[in-house]
Amino acid sequence: MSPHPDAVATMSAWRPAFRGQESLRQAFLGFLLARPDACLRSCEPGHITASALVFDAEGEHVLLTLHPRVGRWLQLGGHCEPSDRTLAGAALREATEESGIAGLRIDPVPLHVDVHPITCSLGLPTRHFDVRFAVRAPAGAIPVRGPESLDLRWWPVDALPDGGREIDPILAVLR
Repeated sequence: MSPHPDAVATMSAWRPAFRGQESLRQAFLGFLLARPDACLRSCEPGHITASALVFDAEGEHVLLTLHPRVGRWLQLGGHCEPSDRTLAGAALREATEESGIAGLRIDPVPLHVDVHPITCSLGLPTRHFDVRFAVRAPAGAIPVRGPESLDLRWWPVDALPDGGREIDPILAVLR
């Protein structure tokens, strides 16, 4: 099983809030339709990833991870696994694994998409076609840093760390 059919359906149905996101949505669809393996990390030209912008229960803070490979504060998320049935499910699984928080709730409609170059676990330069979702943590949630993070903490939405400015375009969708 792979989230590929769901990725095609999700990208086909999604109507982004910003014009520039529409051209990326079309690029994602073209990539997905050309590559049946697009959701697998073994797809060398690039692969679909799923991210989660995790908000606290009040929506005033966002949980960011200090990514060990990238060296910046980023949203949670990562590679789809063959057992994932949906992109939203992959994002929720990644957010739960990386935050240690049980009871996260995800909005299955994407917030934002992005394509960025990276050298990931293949050890080769590739691209991540990242689909980003909003996730809400339960009240009083306390994150637990795991081995995939140098640091993990809540940041006020209006006072992000210098290295966390990369999530500004995602937050702009919510404003």
